[in-house]
Amino acid sequence: MTRSARPLRARIHLDAIRHNYRRARSLAPRSRALAVVKANAYGHGAIAVARALAGEADGFAVACVEEALELRDSGLQGPMLLLEGVFSPDELALVDRAGLAIVVHCREQLDWLLRARPNRRLDCWIKLDTGMHRVGFEPSEFAEVNARLAACPHVGERVAMTHFARADETAHRYTSTQIVTFEQALSGVRIGRSLANSAAVLAWPQAHGDWTRPGIMLYGVSPFAGAAAEASASGLRPAMTLESALIAIRDLAAGEPIGYGGRFICERPTRVGVAAIGYADGYPRHARDGTPIAVGGRLTRIIGRVSMDMITLDLTGLYEARPGDPVELWGQTVPASTVAESSDTIAYQLFTGIGRRVPLIHEEH
Repeated sequence: MTRSARPLRARIHLDAIRHNYRRARSLAPRSRALAVVKANAYGHGAIAVARALAGEADGFAVACVEEALELRDSGLQGPMLLLEGVFSPDELALVDRAGLAIVVHCREQLDWLLRARPNRRLDCWIKLDTGMHRVGFEPSEFAEVNARLAACPHVGERVAMTHFARADETAHRYTSTQIVTFEQALSGVRIGRSLANSAAVLAWPQAHGDWTRPGIMLYGVSPFAGAAAEASASGLRPAMTLESALIAIRDLAAGEPIGYGGRFICERPTRVGVAAIGYADGYPRHARDGTPIAVGGRLTRIIGRVSMDMITLDLTGLYEARPGDPVELWGQTVPASTVAESSDTIAYQLFTGIGRRVPLIHEEH
């Protein structure tokens, strides 16, 4: 899109994304790493992010064939995996032409693949349900499914995979149980293994396997909460700075309400700033009073309910602030995870919810 007249943009730091990918590789040095760029690279711009990683990523992972074809059409080569596989047998022709690898997680996908007549051998990742209980074959089915694929002349490399439900809860035993279930299903079988999402890359080295799948950590956010988040994020760099500017300033007396529903009542004479961003741009409507925000690099807080196009913030004590001053919603000064926690959501949703009115500005430095 063309540059917006509103003083609003999301600056994407491509050097930070490369740094975070290297961090993921360094934590699992014996594994190859698929950079997960589904959902428009978690809102960061899939084409630009993939191009930034093209020189060093072992491959890319997307959700569906449309996302893969967008990258292929932009010139991106190398391994590319469809994490949800195909949704109809007709898609296998596109998979064949684009040189994609596919996940197979159910009997329908297995039958489609076995009946296909591609022009090349298709690499296949067999997904096992070890406890997430969304999609995947039962562990007891692995031997049969693997044997059928191994016998198929147009199936190429095979990798067994699973997905963790609670890897971000490092004190919980569920992840250990999933790992044991996975390894028992594969006992005695020589096949590539892929278990680790970002949380497992950071906290479960026994799950690194042959391929890791770093996602949220590429974008500089820890998958954990609380103190564990701070520790795991120490080696990561924020990849997105969402910023706007002050468009108005006013002084209100104690007792005056602010915004829809008068949620915030001024406890004292209050200097109020207005910034050009709202929930239509992806800033969470449920952000509570007190959610951190930065004006000119100085921390302050949200006061009043978030509107569709504007937010109000506390400028009391920031007497040098003027209309036009930069406002950071999250990024280098305000962690996205802190905004998410204050809005009863997660950073994943913040990033993927960035609205179409927000230009993505990709920067190398």
